[in-house]
Amino acid sequence: MNMTDPYVKQNIENGVATIEFFHPAHNSLPGDILAKLAQTITDAGTNDDIKVIVLKSGRDRTFCAGASFKELININDAETGRIFFSGFANVINAMRKCPKFIIGRVQGKTVGGGVGLASAVDYCMASKFASIKLSELNVGIGPFVVGPAVERKLGLSGMSQIAIDANSFYDAEWARSKGLYMKVYDSNEELDEAVAAFANHLCTYNPEAMAEMKKAFWAGTEDWDNLLAERAAISGRLVLSDFTKETLKRFA
Repeated sequence: MNMTDPYVKQNIENGVATIEFFHPAHNSLPGDILAKLAQTITDAGTNDDIKVIVLKSGRDRTFCAGASFKELININDAETGRIFFSGFANVINAMRKCPKFIIGRVQGKTVGGGVGLASAVDYCMASKFASIKLSELNVGIGPFVVGPAVERKLGLSGMSQIAIDANSFYDAEWARSKGLYMKVYDSNEELDEAVAAFANHLCTYNPEAMAEMKKAFWAGTEDWDNLLAERAAISGRLVLSDFTKETLKRFA
């Protein structure tokens, strides 16, 4: 495999499954990588060798720049748009339904769909470099698919703030103060040590108790299969608007 080839890979060690995704374009994720990520999370949920999951991205810089811009620019009909925006919806729903606790390891800037991933983990740990931005309004759409997950963590006020102020990055400390990050570390090395220690400690707990706790934490989200599909259709429609098409030409 070439060093710049996109991937999703999983490593299981002492009950901890580390699921890592990578794409050379700042970890922006095309549909095939999102589908593989959703399936890997779903499979990990049914693997009895796994007690806890760590979700991370490859390399040291951007955690996830959201969906693939290259694919976004090439959408020409509403159904293709719906399928495109369902990519992150499917990953968020896989995380929601997974009976194992998922720890997020966010080491760098996080944009759009990436903020949705950070919001959908059960316990998120970050470095001080992990600023966040919901940039969707910048290109004529909105954070419809990730919105429910982000609102669940940041509250309606915090989510609205970053969704409307679509051109600004909010630093990791702001994200921690709003409840997205549980802890923020000064370096990626400290972050990795803390994630490993926390994941290993969780493995000493009763898996059945953790599964029941996870169900309780996500109570009230049972309609998200339908809700996120509806949200994906909204984005799929908006991406075809004249406004969005004109805006996207600047990035082509």
